This record gives sequence, structure tokens and C-alpha cells, in this order.
Amino acid sequence: MEYEVMAKFLVEKKGYSKDHLLKPFDHNFILRGLIVDDENGNILRIAQDGYILQASHGTKMLKDNEVEQYYPNRHWEPADIFSRDPLVTWNGPYSEKMRTLLDYFDIASSLIFARAIDAVDEQKGEKQEKYYVWPDLQESLQDMFNRENFQSEVGGYFKEMKAHPEKYYYKCSEQLLKWLKNLREQGKMLFLITGSHVDFASHTALNTVGPKWRDYFDIVVCFAKKPGFFTMNRDFLKLEGIKEDGPLNLDQLQLGGMYTHGNWTALHEFFTKRIFKSNPKFLYIGDNLIQDIFTPNIYSHCETVTVCEEMEAEGIEGHQQWHPDQQFLTSTIWGSYFHHDNINTNWYHLMKKHSKLCVPSLEYIAALPLDHEFQSNGP
Repeated sequence: MEYEVMAKFLVEKKGYSKDHLLKPFDHNFILRGLIVDDENGNILRIAQDGYILQASHGTKMLKDNEVEQYYPNRHWEPADIFSRDPLVTWNGPYSEKMRTLLDYFDIASSLIFARAIDAVDEQKGEKQEKYYVWPDLQESLQDMFNRENFQSEVGGYFKEMKAHPEKYYYKCSEQLLKWLKNLREQGKMLFLITGSHVDFASHTALNTVGPKWRDYFDIVVCFAKKPGFFTMNRDFLKLEGIKEDGPLNLDQLQLGGMYTHGNWTALHEFFTKRIFKSNPKFLYIGDNLIQDIFTPNIYSHCETVTVCEEMEAEGIEGHQQWHPDQQFLTSTIWGSYFHHDNINTNWYHLMKKHSKLCVPSLEYIAALPLDHEFQSNGP
């Protein structure tokens, strides 16, 4: 659905070839963690030190000698910098050279970008010295996810999500809901931090957790703008329905409240005052390896758990798939999410280094007793 929305935008508003962009969707070309090199029109996969494991120009996979023509010794400065500190490339000049496709909200961009490069090359009759495709693609993403569109129903994304939630959401199991409830009953405090605005976040929670979803969390923060939530000092804003007002100081935050923006330092202090422990432990669970795992682990000093669906898709640790139609998570073009030619990808490295535990789904944890102790398999 996302691919179709973005392709329509680029064809109708940016003049890209419909012969390339409106072709049937190819799920084998998309994979989390691909890196876009806009200037060269290439897509990359890298190892933990930035070494380029694979690359394509447009949709054409490059041979080893072709990779080295673009990237001597199979290294590229932005990728090397990213491998040392991903946040250096999040904003600023390096963010204009590369884009990482980190979650299921943007991975369709790899196929859109690749086909757009193919279209440019065909139109010009040759490869270009420099491409300018990504700004158009970024505009299509911003148009699709503009938070104002949820209420106005402009654009195809939110309108479709509202009209057919049964196509895009899985209901949480009763086992998972009981697990959340039991955590709170045993004295744990639960928080939800999301980049979505309150209306879309509520719509998603309603269709996954249920109509009483707010009862499972002690506080909800929407439009948090991660990873900045963990590194910056933005004020919390209060909500009147879906409208923002404020700002709020720490003393004005309340248990059971729902807010926007905010920062981790204040949220940490908010909970610390209410837990009545001098040094409480915090655990953050997420699936975006930069926003949810690397950044909170480095900047907030809380422990993290990675939710990585590819573990099931690839049969890691003997896991089976929760849903047969999730087989698309593996790629016959790029291969394993975790390895290439026995070399670990940088994403595997980030998970191993910055999270205490990696699971394919929260359902996996919810099936275990609350006092279950996990054993490490080593580095």
C-alpha cells in the first residue's frame, strides 16, 4: 500500500515514468537496514565497520568489481561514519548523502528509489554523474505521513488505514494483554513512547490492544520525535483532544496522562519520584535499531530489548513464524538480514551490542512466566 501511494505521488507530481514506478510490487527487493546513496543512485548493505557487503545501482545488483569502482576498498565515508555513530548522519550534511531504511514505515522506499533511478537512466540514456532522486522520494514520504492528513484524509495512507484496519493490524493476544496487566499488578510502571501523533497512535492502539488500551500504561507520549526524545530537552505539551497546548513543567505531568514531544530526562525523573526507589531500573522495548535501541542505550542508560521479526522469518534460534504471510521479511535478492558471506551485518552488530535481549515478538516474552530468567548465548 505504501509503495502504491508513493509511486502515484512521484508519477503524478514529479513526472517519473509510470512504466517503471507503476510496475507490480516486488517484495524481494525490500529489506530493513538498506542504505540509500542518492548521489550515485545506489543502495547498500554494510558490515559493522562500514564495509560494503552488497550494492545495487537502481534495481541492478552490482558485481564485486563494480562495487569497488564506486567505493574503493568497499568503503564509503558516510557509511563508515554511520557505523561508528549512527546519529552523526541523522541530521546535518551527511544526512543529505545517505538515508537508512530502518523500519516497516519506510522500507518500501528502497524499491521506489531503485526503480526511479532506472527511470532516470533510461530517460537520459546513460548513468548520471550525480542523481537527485531522494529529495523527491523524501517529499513523497512527508506527504504520506504528514500528521495533519489523518484528520483531513488527504493522501492515501491514513485514509486507507482508517477505512480497512483489519488489513493492516494484528490483534494482540489475550496472553500478551494479560502479561501487561500482570506487570503493573506486580508494581511495574509501563510507558508508551511513539513517533505517531495522538490520533493515529490511538487508532493503532484501538485496533491492536483494544478500546481500553490506555488502561495498560501509566503514561503515553505521542509525536516523541525519536531519537531526539532521548538526546534533547524538548518540553512536554499537553493535549486537548488532538490539539497541543502547553508547554508543561515536570510537576504538571500526571499518571494516566497522554502528552506530545517531551524528553527522556524528564520522564525518567517523573517515574523515579513515583517508584520510591533510589535507583530504579528502566527497560525500553522497540524495533527501530537507531531510535529505539542504540540511542536509548547510549544516551539514556536504560536497558533495551530488540523486537526483530526477521528472527522468525529466517528461523533464527529455531523460532517459527507467527503468521505465514510474514515470509516477505526475507529477501531472495539481498539474503539474510543478519549475515552475508559469513560476515555479520551492522544491524546484527547493533542488536548484539546495544540490547539485552532480541525477540521476534512480544508474544514470545508474554508466553513465559514473569520471573523467567534468560540466559546469554555469549557475544
